[in-house]
Amino acid sequence: MILPNVTLHHIGHEQEPVVVIDDLVPDPASLRAAAMIADFDAAGMHYPGIRAAVPPNYLAILRPILGKVFRDIFGVTEAVSMLDIRFAIVTTPPDQLTLEQRLPHVDALEPGRLALVHFLGSAEEDGTAFYRHRSTGFETIDADRSKAYFAALNADLGRHGRPPPGYLNGDTALFERIAQFPGRPNRALVYRGRLLHCGNIAAGRALPADPATGRLTVTGFFAGR
Repeated sequence: MILPNVTLHHIGHEQEPVVVIDDLVPDPASLRAAAMIADFDAAGMHYPGIRAAVPPNYLAILRPILGKVFRDIFGVTEAVSMLDIRFAIVTTPPDQLTLEQRLPHVDALEPGRLALVHFLGSAEEDGTAFYRHRSTGFETIDADRSKAYFAALNADLGRHGRPPPGYLNGDTALFERIAQFPGRPNRALVYRGRLLHCGNIAAGRALPADPATGRLTVTGFFAGR
C-alpha cells in the first residue's frame, strides 16, 4: 500500500504554511465511483459549480493523517470540528462568473479555520493558487484586516475597473500570484482559511458536470483550537 507523502511549503512574504499530501487515500477509485452515484446540487453563491455529500467513512480514512498535520503544522491542540465537507465540481462557464468568483477569496476570517482540497480527477487537474493583494500587501485576511482590505479592494475596482469575465489565472493589476500547486490525482492541500486563494482553472478548459470527466474534488472546512 502506498502511504501518504506530506510536504510542507511556506509561501509569500507572510510565510504561511501550505501542506501538500500526495497519495492521500489508499483507494481513490472508490471515491470517484461514489461521486458517480452521488446527488449533486448547485453549490450556492460562492462556489462556481455543484456539490454533493461524501461517503460516511471518508473522514475516518483521513483522520490519522489530517490529525497529525493539524497538530504538528498548524498547532491545533484541542479537538477539531468539521464544519463542512463535500464533493465539488467546477461547472460555471467563465462568462457567467460573479465578480466575487473572479477574484481571490478567503474561506473564513475567524482564527483556527483550516481548509482541505482533495483532487480526485482521473488526469492532471488544474490546481489551487494563492495571491497577494498589491495595494495592501495582504496575503491573509482576518477580522482585524478585513475592513482595510475591502476598502482598498473597492478603491482598486473603482480605479482599474472590474476584472474581465473568466477564472483568475495569474497576475493582475490588483493581485500577484505568490504560489500555485497542481491538482494531481489523489493530492490534497491543507491551508489556513485566511489565505487569499482561488482555483487555478485554465482558459478554455471544459467544465462538465460529469464526475468522471469534470474537475472533481473534495472540499472540507474545519475549526481547530
